[in-house]
Amino acid sequence: MVVAAALPLVAEYGAAVTTSQIARAAGIGEATIFRAFKDKDEVLDACVAEAVGTDHVLRELATISLDEPLDVRLTEAAEALRAHMERMGTVVGALHASGHLRPGRGGPDGREGHDGREGRDGREGRDGRGGRDEGRDGQHGAGPPPDARAQSFLALRDGVVELIEPDRDACRLSPEKVATAFLGLLFTRLHTPAPGAEAPLSPEELIAVLLHGSLKHPGSDR
Repeated sequence: MVVAAALPLVAEYGAAVTTSQIARAAGIGEATIFRAFKDKDEVLDACVAEAVGTDHVLRELATISLDEPLDVRLTEAAEALRAHMERMGTVVGALHASGHLRPGRGGPDGREGHDGREGRDGREGRDGRGGRDEGRDGQHGAGPPPDARAQSFLALRDGVVELIEPDRDACRLSPEKVATAFLGLLFTRLHTPAPGAEAPLSPEELIAVLLHGSLKHPGSDR
């Protein structure tokens, strides 16, 4: 509750957000915050952990109906992942800009600070995704394991694989390879384009290229 209320405030104010603002947004007394967190820095670290964590977006991917056509499933997945990446960039960027995530700081540098305190259970366990725990207990302590980003990528890939699996027989490549290509196209799309560059692919265009390539079909304008 505290972290959920703090995230939009952190995105707006960075490290300048106050615990009284967070308490008002959460509808609780300010003292209640300090029953779960030692100080404001720990609240900010928890916000980073939540923003960069994949559990929320994996739950969103799990709600996409497998009864929908594959292109619709993947378009919905692209939108969910885009929102996740934008939220992560906004929160982490605001804290960097306000000095909270400076190099050498003892707290998170974008992935650290996952010490398993109360109120951070949004980062713990993968049971909501069919027991896919990906060995995440290494997330606790002063910093992440060296392969934390790889683990996050694999968790996202597995979530997308589940959406592709019903159409395995219709794919020329395995669902795992299709999902990897999907994420590669999506993450490239999310990079800030150079000045004067064409607009990035829309989710629909991205899925069309992924599933049907970039060549027109004979006798078609598309």
